[in-house]
Parts: sequence; structure tokens; C-alpha cells
Amino acid sequence: MSGTLCGGGMLVTDFTTETVTAAERFELFTDFTDRSHMPNRLRSDRQDDFRARMRILDLGDLQVTTMTFPHLDVTRTAKVIRRFDPEAYQVNYFLRLEGALSLAGTDAAPCEGDLVITDTSRPYHKNIRTVGDGWSYVTVQIPRRLMPLPERTVRRLLAVPISGRSGMGSLLARWLTDLNTNARDFTRADVPTLTTVTLELLASVVARYGEAEKELSPQARRRALRAQIGVFVEQHLMDPALTPQTVADAHHISLRRLQHLLAEDGTSPAAWIRQRRLERCRLDLADPRLDARPVCVIAERWGFTNPAHFSRLFRAAYGVSPRDYRNLPGPRDDGRRGPDGG
Repeated sequence: MSGTLCGGGMLVTDFTTETVTAAERFELFTDFTDRSHMPNRLRSDRQDDFRARMRILDLGDLQVTTMTFPHLDVTRTAKVIRRFDPEAYQVNYFLRLEGALSLAGTDAAPCEGDLVITDTSRPYHKNIRTVGDGWSYVTVQIPRRLMPLPERTVRRLLAVPISGRSGMGSLLARWLTDLNTNARDFTRADVPTLTTVTLELLASVVARYGEAEKELSPQARRRALRAQIGVFVEQHLMDPALTPQTVADAHHISLRRLQHLLAEDGTSPAAWIRQRRLERCRLDLADPRLDARPVCVIAERWGFTNPAHFSRLFRAAYGVSPRDYRNLPGPRDDGRRGPDGG
């Protein structure tokens, strides 16, 4: 097992069974998941050589785990639940998997691109198999007490496959994928935002597919819209055509409505897009693997086509020029300067 330090604390933990012999791999995986998540009865038809990888993003109350494995049969019984129960929902995103799921008398056959919610307090059985290369499975564990919807609403969707290929489901699926892709870029300061966006997107998906949007409070609906906009902006930062108007149009709201939403956070659409692009540039400049990439290329990658203008904006935000920031001594990924230059 190895970990990556981010922002003064352990946000990312990487795990692989390749560190032991073939005969020991499944036992290593079982022991690790018992401690990192919760005990379950695990079996596999590949136990003789169980090759698995796992990446855990620790967001405090929330835990996002991306993994790959050849085949896994998971049984959660009443006896296991009595032994330990985190009283949480698990959002399972099937990236490159196919399988079967049974929970509380409901049988489902989720396939690639589906999202399925389970409850750790209810017995269930999963039988899932990888059907491609790369990461195959994402699961988000969320304490039930944090879900901004009544339990009866979520209960209606337990073990029901939700398409992650279209609509609100696709927005949540892309967000979960991006969390894994960018996991090492996050710092402790990002945790509250990442937690809020994840919760609000999940609540929006449940409300939409459970036909319970009226159960969302006006404040929750506003936060959900704000979360959707946040995901959209993060996914389009590389597009030089991204503007406040295109963001508003993509969400079928007026520019004035978008401005009001962001004014609640003390910013404006243009300033927010600019700050997020600058932060992406800062992270690239702090990455030793990109030392050979010219500053102007990094700037252009994130939508800054005028090098002189970019340099002025970067200095105003971080108190130093992009080139000097790259050459600062010390750790390269600690986020030592915030957007106010402090």
C-alpha cells in the first residue's frame, strides 16, 4: 500500500495486490477492504491470483474509491451488519463492469455506465466482473445523515440501475470520474467544496429519478444547480470559448440568474472561471513532470491565449510571476500560495 500526501494530509491512498505473491493477493485485498471500508463476505473465481488496484480519496465524511479487479462476489448479511455498520449509502458506478445485484428482494442487472445505490444497513449481494482494461468501478460511501433527502425517497431507488450515460446521471458519473482523475491535485482546503458538490449532485439525481424533486428545499435546489454549474465549468476549463453566457445557456438560465448564484459566493461568473483556470495553471507549474512544458503552453491549455495578460493575472493572484513560481524552492505540490497571493 502506498499513499500520496496532499496539502498537509493524506487525501489519496493507492493500494495494489501486486506487492505480494499470487497466493496471498486475495487475502491482502480482503484484509485491506475490511479496514478501509467495512467487513463483507468476499469471494472470487480468481482467488488463486487476484490482481486488484484501488485508489481511495478521503474527503472526511465522504470516501470515493476507484478500483479494478477481475471478479468479485460480495455478500452483506444481517450478521455482518450487526458486527459493523457505518450506516451509509454507497453509490456504485459501473465503469467497465457487468454483474448482478440483489437487495431487499430487488434484483437488478446493472451494466457498464450504470449507477446503483445500496444501503450498508440492508443485506445485499453483488456479483460483478470486469469487462475491460483500466479502472472498472467507483464507489462513494456517504453517511445517511448527510443526505439532504428523506430516507423513504432514497429507499425507492435502492438497487435500481440509473443511467450514467445521459441526463443528471451522466453529470454525476462524470463528476465521480473526474474526482479520481484529479485526486492528487486536491488539497485539504478543497474538501468542503468537493463534499458539497458530490452530495448536491447525488441528491439531484435521486430527486430526479425518484420523482421527488418537490422534496428538495429551495435552498437545496439552488445548491444543486450551483453544483451542476461547478461540474460543467471544471469540465470545460480548457475550452477558450467558455464564457459566463455559455455557462448560463448550458443550464437554461439567464446570465443575470447565474450572476446572482455566484454573488452568493462573493464572486462573479467571469472572475470564477478565471480563478479556476489560474489554479489549474498553478497546479501544472507545480508539477515537476511538466517542467519541460513552456509556461505559454500551459497557459494556453487552460484558456489563456495572451501570455502577457496571463502573466499579469497570475502575479495578481499569487504574488509572483508564473516562471518564478515554477522555480520556487521547496515542495512543488503543496498549494503554498492561495488565490489572494498569501
